[in-house]
Amino acid sequence: MWLWLRESYSWIFGALGGFVLFLYGVIPTFQKTHFHRTYAAYGGIFIIMAIFWGYFFEGTIPDTYDITGTIIAGIGVVIIFYYPRKEDQRIGTNSFK
Repeated sequence: MWLWLRESYSWIFGALGGFVLFLYGVIPTFQKTHFHRTYAAYGGIFIIMAIFWGYFFEGTIPDTYDITGTIIAGIGVVIIFYYPRKEDQRIGTNSFK
């Protein structure tokens, strides 16, 4: 999408980008875990991939804050998605049962 809208590439790049964005929104719904955890994990992976994309494809060297934020996002993905939980363990009000 970016290349099509900002860099005047062919409409094919826009269509391909739109399809990828569509898949990005649909694929999490097929995961076998709670949607909010899956979506949070996808968000963290998106941050990590954006930094890698900038480095490998655009030649942008990440600074200290980029790397620090990416590490924090990666740790967040691990905590949110993989930390073992008890199903009856809740934080906050009981109105979300």
